[in-house]
This record gives sequence, C-alpha cells and structure tokens, in this order.
Amino acid sequence: MSTGTIITICVAAVAALLIVWGIATNNSLIARRNRVKQCRSGICVVLRQRNGLIPNLVAAVKAYMGHENEILTRITDLRARTSAAPELEQIRESGQISALLGRLNVAVENYPELKANAQFLHLQSQIEEMENELQAIRRTYNAAVTDYNNLIEMFPSSVIAAWAHHTQEELIEIPDHEKQPASVDELFRS
Repeated sequence: MSTGTIITICVAAVAALLIVWGIATNNSLIARRNRVKQCRSGICVVLRQRNGLIPNLVAAVKAYMGHENEILTRITDLRARTSAAPELEQIRESGQISALLGRLNVAVENYPELKANAQFLHLQSQIEEMENELQAIRRTYNAAVTDYNNLIEMFPSSVIAAWAHHTQEELIEIPDHEKQPASVDELFRS
C-alpha cells in the first residue's frame, strides 16, 4: 500500500468517526429534549388533576369557613387562570396554588368539625398526594433540563447543539415569597 492510500483511508476513517459521533450526539440531544417535554407534560397532567379536585375542596370547605373566604377565592381564581394557560405558564403559576393550599391547610386547623368531615379528609389526602407527586415530577423535570442544558453547553456536543438549533430550557424555580412559611396570624387577618 502506498502512503497516499494509507492517508486516504485514515482521513476516511476519521471522517466516518466524526459523522457517527455527530449523529450519536444529535440523537442524544433529541432524546434529552424529548425527556424534558415528557416531564413538562407530566407536570401539566398532575396540575390538571389537582385543578379538577380544587372546586370540590373549595365547596367542602366553604360550608365550614367564613372569614377565610379570601383564600378560597384566590385559589379558585388562580385555578381558573392557570387551567387555560399554556404549559410553561401553568407550571410557573402552580407554585402559587400550592402555597395557597398550604395556607388553607393551616387555616383548617381551627375547624375540628371540618377536619372530621370524611369528604374533606378524602379531598385533602388526594390533593396532598398530588402535591407530593408534583414535587417529585418538578425535581425530575429540573434534573432532565439540567442534563439537556449541560449537553447543549459543553464542548464538543455544543457544536452539534448549535448546528441543530437546540436551545436551553428553563428550570422551575419557586419565587422567594412562596418559600416563606405561612404566618397563622396573617391568615386570620385576611
């Protein structure tokens, strides 16, 4: 074999390896992007389920509570607004509903007859289960987004990501005001 043939074979082999690497990297980016979409969809499914339970919870609580109607009204308004919103907005606003549901649970402590109501207890446990599921899906979503974003940013996969027009996804972040614990005194002033 001549030196020219060996060089040609080496160049062809390197070119083939680069093509295979490019295809594998692009497929990996697509798989991770689809995982992010799947997680986002999972969040929206749980949000819709939770939003379906909220009217029942509000109806059960209204019969017992008087001065906490502001919390119930805000939960109902947020639910109506987020139900029709696009996926990303639903995900962003869902934290507000979670915070209000937490405040409602604190307010319920002053109503022993409500806490003993079987329908309320069942609704409360269903919503609590969905809140826990929602937190798990949010963590999974953030992990999938981080994995995808890392692949987009890190060299050499960033070359393929830029070529294929992959863009970074946003993590779900809870606003600071929603991270604060609920103040019982504040609840009963409203």
